[in-house]
Amino acid sequence: MAAADTTNIEPIRAEHVESFHRALDAVSRERKYLSFLEAPPLDAVRAFVLDMIENNHPQFVAVADGEVAGWCDIRRQDRATRAHCGTLGIGILPAYRDKGLGAQLMRRALDSARQCGLHRVELSVHADNARAIALYEKIGFVHEGRARDAVLIHGRYIDSLNMAIILGN
Repeated sequence: MAAADTTNIEPIRAEHVESFHRALDAVSRERKYLSFLEAPPLDAVRAFVLDMIENNHPQFVAVADGEVAGWCDIRRQDRATRAHCGTLGIGILPAYRDKGLGAQLMRRALDSARQCGLHRVELSVHADNARAIALYEKIGFVHEGRARDAVLIHGRYIDSLNMAIILGN
């Protein structure tokens, strides 16, 4: 079983797209953590990644044995009044969880967001995802609200928690 210290954390590059797509699809199909039930088509994922790169949005991947094992991205809001804010997304393949990889990815992405001039980073998390909530709290995210019955998976409504961190300069 791979450990976080056998992976490389690096900025995403175009050559990661197919592996990132596979990882996104695997985590999406768990139908527990992401808003996707499956990954978008490969062309849409490629366009997303290339846009992130072109616009200097922080996006890091954990690469193990040449494959993406996890990712963390922060997309800057596009409205002028919200351009100081970013939205965080993260996912880790099951075999790489509980090894500190999520924290490493988040710290790299948040450091990059700070360097890019972001002031605030937001995320939403399913209220039943205790492991992720504990990680976000450890990193410094605070609870800002609850959206009741915000997610419907397998016929079950799940609340979504809104969390954010203010980045120091």
